[in-house]
Amino acid sequence: MIGGTGVLGGAICHGLADAGAAVAVLGRSVERGEKRAAAVRDRGGSAISVTADATDPAALVAALEEIGRRLGPVDILVNAPGVNSATPFFEIELEEWHRLLDANLTSVFVACQVFGRAMVEAGRGGSIINISSASSGPPLSRVLTYSVAKAGLNNLTQYLAAELAPHHIRVNAIAPGFFPAEQNRTLLSEDRLAAIVGHTPAGRLGEPDELVGAVVWLAAEAASGFVTGSIVRVDGGFSAMTI
Repeated sequence: MIGGTGVLGGAICHGLADAGAAVAVLGRSVERGEKRAAAVRDRGGSAISVTADATDPAALVAALEEIGRRLGPVDILVNAPGVNSATPFFEIELEEWHRLLDANLTSVFVACQVFGRAMVEAGRGGSIINISSASSGPPLSRVLTYSVAKAGLNNLTQYLAAELAPHHIRVNAIAPGFFPAEQNRTLLSEDRLAAIVGHTPAGRLGEPDELVGAVVWLAAEAASGFVTGSIVRVDGGFSAMTI
């Protein structure tokens, strides 16, 4: 589980563990990873923490080897990166542009290469689930680079669905709407929050646990081999409305 230390990623870790999966929480922070894994174990689940930079292929190969030694072969990969910024378009520096693209898109590309190759070689099939965003298209104002990255993630998901289908590996994405999360705290002013909720037919923000059902479904055999290349929206109807 890449991005398992965040609010949404944490809910997904707990949900997968509750469904019987052994979870590897992968991220840069040793402290946050260990804390998340311990929280999963405290609820009776199986979890370990593995430290790695998800944009570094060599680091992910080492992480894959560690996971194999401690938990066994990887059958499910969940990519849930989430780094955002509200910098106005003309003020976006190249450093920020590359940083957000690396965090939100390159990390997923690299993880799918490393873990996807291992799934192919193992011959067991599997499921890759990428966490996209409501901003993946049409894009949201004020978060250009993030929106571009998530749009690219959707395209990558669909490409890989075709690439890996012969190996019985399903690749799908979930596009959440608006949930209380760490990256949103500096982005959602009172007026913007009111506008978002007003545009959401459900009339509220989502709860992190409301993503779990979709993730477990896509990870499980219940999705069979015929659910692949899908972008599943869990957004309270946000994307269904125009005005």
